[in-house]
Amino acid sequence: MPLHIKVLGPGCEACDWVEQQAIAALEVLAEENPDLEATIQHITDYAEITKYPILFTPGLVVNEKLVCAGRIPRVEEVVAWLRQALDGAGGA
Repeated sequence: MPLHIKVLGPGCEACDWVEQQAIAALEVLAEENPDLEATIQHITDYAEITKYPILFTPGLVVNEKLVCAGRIPRVEEVVAWLRQALDGAGGA
């Protein structure tokens, strides 16, 4: 199952950092799983952002689950969230 990653925010520098962290995390996972499929979207539309339970941007959504909001996560955190999403998808 592919990973669908969304960065929520108006396009500020912090949003760009979150996107860079997500890309770095995907690179880590791609080394372990060369067949990994993933998409990254940057959502800047306020109406779209408010569909998620987010109070502060930037936000990070993995497979429609908000995993982080209001801060820039570490790459290790993003890797862990992506692994959880993959485990959940491939589980029983």
